[in-house]
Amino acid sequence: MLRRYERVCFEKQYVRLTDRVGAPMASLLHPGHPLMQSVTDIVLEQHRNKLKQGAVLVDASDLGVTPKVMFIIDHRVLEGQDPSRVASRRMQFVEIDAAGTTINAGWAPHLDLEPLAASDMPLIQDVLASPWIAKDLEHAALAHAGSHLVPEHFDEVRSRREKSVDKTLAAVHERLVKEINFWSDRYIKLQDDLAAGKDVRLTLENVRRTIDDLTARRESREKELLAMRHVVSATPVVLGGALVIPAGLLMQRKGVPAEQGGWSADAAARARVEKMATRAVMEAERALGYDVIDVSAQKCGWDVTSQPKPVDGRLTTSRHIEVKGRAKGQSTITVTRNEILYGLNQADKFILAIVLVDGDKHEGPFYVRQPFTQEPDWATTSINLDLGQLLAKAVVPEASL
Repeated sequence: MLRRYERVCFEKQYVRLTDRVGAPMASLLHPGHPLMQSVTDIVLEQHRNKLKQGAVLVDASDLGVTPKVMFIIDHRVLEGQDPSRVASRRMQFVEIDAAGTTINAGWAPHLDLEPLAASDMPLIQDVLASPWIAKDLEHAALAHAGSHLVPEHFDEVRSRREKSVDKTLAAVHERLVKEINFWSDRYIKLQDDLAAGKDVRLTLENVRRTIDDLTARRESREKELLAMRHVVSATPVVLGGALVIPAGLLMQRKGVPAEQGGWSADAAARARVEKMATRAVMEAERALGYDVIDVSAQKCGWDVTSQPKPVDGRLTTSRHIEVKGRAKGQSTITVTRNEILYGLNQADKFILAIVLVDGDKHEGPFYVRQPFTQEPDWATTSINLDLGQLLAKAVVPEASL
C-alpha cells in the first residue's frame, strides 16, 4: 500500500480521464486492493464488536407484520494439506421468526435493509422485549446453517476443485508421459548404437538423466495435485445479527390504513397472492414449451428460471424471471436494491413479471424487459415503481419472445 494516492476511483471508466489533459491515472479500488483491505481491517478492528451487539433494521419491501432476527454466518472451506489456507469463504444469512421458523435469507439481504428511525423506536419496544428474542437463536441459526448452507457450500467447492484438479492432472499426465516416452525411445536407440560400437555414452547418460527428471516431476506434480483435491469444512461462526422490522408493521402501528399502505396482517393472504402469481408465470412459460423451475426458495435473486428448448442442438439463454404479485387496485410495486442490481447485471436474461390478483382470478402475467435503467444510489435500499407505467411498457409472454 502506498503512503499517498493522487487519484482513486471505484469504476473503470474513471481510471483514465480522457477529457482532462494531464490528469493522473487513478487507482481502481476493489475488494482485493491493498487500500481497501487496509481500511476494511481497521474498521473491523475498531467496530467488530458492534456486529455482535446487533442492530434494528427495517425491511422496506416486506409489507407483512412479522419481525425476524437475521444472523450473519461466516463459513470457510480450508485446504486439506494446509488448513491455514482458505480455499473458499462465504457469508451466509439465516432468518428466524417468532415461531422458530428458520430459513436461508439469501445472498446479501442486508443490502435491502435500512436503519430504523429513532422516532420509530418507541413503536417496537414490545418487540424488543419479546421472550422469543431472548432465546438461544444463535444456536438455531448455526444448526440451520450446518445442516443446509454449509454442506451446500462445501459440496460446491469440493466438486469445483475436483473437476479442476482432474482436468489439470490429465493434462500434466498426457504432456509428461509423452515426453518420457519420447526420451525412453531415444534411450533405447542410443543403447543400440552403443552395442554397435558407437561412442554415445555421454549422450546416453544425459538422456537417462532427462528421463529420471521428467519422471520425478510427474510424480511430484501428481502428488501435489492429488493433495489439492482434498478440502475440509471449517465450523461456521456467527459474526453478528439484527432484528428486522417489516415496513408493514411500522405502517400498522402508525395507523396507516392497509388499503393505502399496501400492508397486510394476513401472512396467509400475502403468501396466497405470491403463490398465485408464481403459478401463473410458470404456466405461461410452460405453455411456450419451456422447462420451468421455481427457485424462489433458493433466494438467488429471481423467482423462476425458464429454459427454452435447444436450437440446433445448442442450449439457448435461460430466462430469469422476478415475479411480483399484487392485489388488484394497488398502484405501486416495491423493488429492492438487490433486485435492481440482479436485473442490471443479467440484462436481457432478466424479466420482471407482474400478476394482478383479484380473489380467485388473476390478470397476466405481464412481462417487462429491462425494467431498470441505472444502479440505485448507494444509500437506497428499495424504491417504489408506478404500476401503471410498468403495465404500459409490459407485454404478454408470447409477445416477449
